[in-house]
Amino acid sequence: MAVSQAIPITRHPFANGSYKQMLIDGTWVDAASGKRFETRNPATGELLATVAEGDKEDIDRAVAAARRAFEGPWSKVKPFERQNLLLKLADLVEKNFDELSQLDTLDMGAPVSRTRAYRLRAVGMLRYYAGQTTAIHGETVENSLPGEIFSYTLKEPVGVVGAIIPWNGPLTATIWKIGPAIATGCTVVLKPAEEAPLTSLRIAELAMEAGVPPGVINVVPGYGETAGAALASHHDVDKVAFTGSHVTGQSIIRASAGNLKRVSLELGGKSPDIVFADADLDAAVPGAAMAVFANSGQICSAGTRLFVEQSIYEEFVGRVAEFGKKLQVGNGLDPNVQIGPLVSEQQLERVTGYLDIGQKEGARALAGGGRVTEGALAKGFFVSPTVFAGVQDNMRIAQEEIFGPVISAIAFKDMDELVKRANATTFGLGSGLWTRDVSKAHAVAKSLRAGSVWVNCYQAMDPAVPFGGYKMSGYGRESGKQHVEEYLNVKAVWIKTA
Repeated sequence: MAVSQAIPITRHPFANGSYKQMLIDGTWVDAASGKRFETRNPATGELLATVAEGDKEDIDRAVAAARRAFEGPWSKVKPFERQNLLLKLADLVEKNFDELSQLDTLDMGAPVSRTRAYRLRAVGMLRYYAGQTTAIHGETVENSLPGEIFSYTLKEPVGVVGAIIPWNGPLTATIWKIGPAIATGCTVVLKPAEEAPLTSLRIAELAMEAGVPPGVINVVPGYGETAGAALASHHDVDKVAFTGSHVTGQSIIRASAGNLKRVSLELGGKSPDIVFADADLDAAVPGAAMAVFANSGQICSAGTRLFVEQSIYEEFVGRVAEFGKKLQVGNGLDPNVQIGPLVSEQQLERVTGYLDIGQKEGARALAGGGRVTEGALAKGFFVSPTVFAGVQDNMRIAQEEIFGPVISAIAFKDMDELVKRANATTFGLGSGLWTRDVSKAHAVAKSLRAGSVWVNCYQAMDPAVPFGGYKMSGYGRESGKQHVEEYLNVKAVWIKTA
């Protein structure tokens, strides 16, 4: 493992130690309580900003603003105008993309080499939703009732959306929530993660610059147990769109019962990534490694259960371990860094706890296995890329989501046994397989119980292709036409003409 020492922070206006307010009804305001919280660079511990800490009263204000906008001026805005707003916002995101990617790096630690690579995805999502804005339509339906009765359907915005996002990709997560809302004519109250709220606040600023009317987008930073819980249970919120842990997702479902609000959930994962002996191993080694090590393993769909065919197990897992040892760990602002810090001390404790559990359970750490404390990196929350060999299906490191750069390598012998074991998880978000055999690829892809199956690649994403989970990984889809449908109601209209 190569280690990059910490480098001086480039001071961004949203990360210069100053105070940041919340956005409600087009105005930057303090929290009603006056409370604030700090957000710090996880690579250095340095203070980036203090942020207004929202709670129930602020959520009430934001939801009221969103309701006024939804039932007032925003309801009269035509699809072409909403499309134009999204295109303007896309242009502004593209123009300011370097600073947005830097904000993500500063606030949650992802290497800037990674965050800069999201330009096409971030801008592409906004332009995709802009295209969908004018493609929303109902249909005429020929019914079988006697007489002359005409029937048709309308697609209408669901209303006020409460959006709650995680910290592991603030820029794209923010766009994933506000894009379809604007496209369909909904309004939004966004609660960013307290660990990384700055990019969401900057996106809100750009949305106002694009001309998005007051109250259409509101951003209330705060903690999950206060602001997030208030948003999930609010009786004037029509839908909650949440990305995060399955435990919080379950809480949101319970909170939604009060007014039976619509809920879409993208939750955790313990995804299988399968390597057959006939695979192109030169491609599969880096592919399988970065299916976990990218973003320091802080990706819900990371391929953390690495199933390798028995005949190549020792060779392949050894090569993945060697690959991990060569990755450069350090401050994400260094363009040469490939592995940044974990987002917080709490996450560091969680991941290192699982490293201890894995070794106690009998797994062998072929690479990594601990915290990085060399030089200035001791001030940050760094864990070296870890490869555990000799992992058994019943080990906790093979069953529980770690959300860190930790691979659990598991051997298998035949395909029937493999599919059963790969599906033996409570989650079902992502999955991957590596093979040259097309028939095998189709057969396994069909058999895996997961929302995405990547063949000879991993984590490929596109705005037009739906993404979401099976089982405890949630329900509903983001991206694609299915995503837009999540923000729409269908109304049936019957007219007796004679």
